[in-house]
Amino acid sequence: MSLYNQIQEAISFIRNRVAAAPRTGIILGTGLGNLTDDIDVEAEIPYREIPHFAVSTVESHKGSLVFGRLGGHPVVVMAGRFHYYEGWSMQQVTFPVRVLKFLGIERLIITNVSGGINPHLKAG
Repeated sequence: MSLYNQIQEAISFIRNRVAAAPRTGIILGTGLGNLTDDIDVEAEIPYREIPHFAVSTVESHKGSLVFGRLGGHPVVVMAGRFHYYEGWSMQQVTFPVRVLKFLGIERLIITNVSGGINPHLKAG
């Protein structure tokens, strides 16, 4: 099955479960999973149920798409993500972002945790 057809299958599944059509997507990085507690959740879909989605193996990643309102703004949140180092291909790692775009997401906020060993580097 082509990538385009896989995306269409995932979108069809999501749209059958969710009426919301947010324009903002957020990909939560490690340590930010609790942000979903601040969302007025309208729907939550585990990745394992969405056709062609990978499933995160990182224990702290919830592994679901959360649709709702954050500060009154409609959003879809990726609560957990997939990593190349988990053994997924780059196509699988980027698949959810492609799906979000086809769902109508116009703004994507991506968060992560990073560090450095240079003592002169400051946060920010």
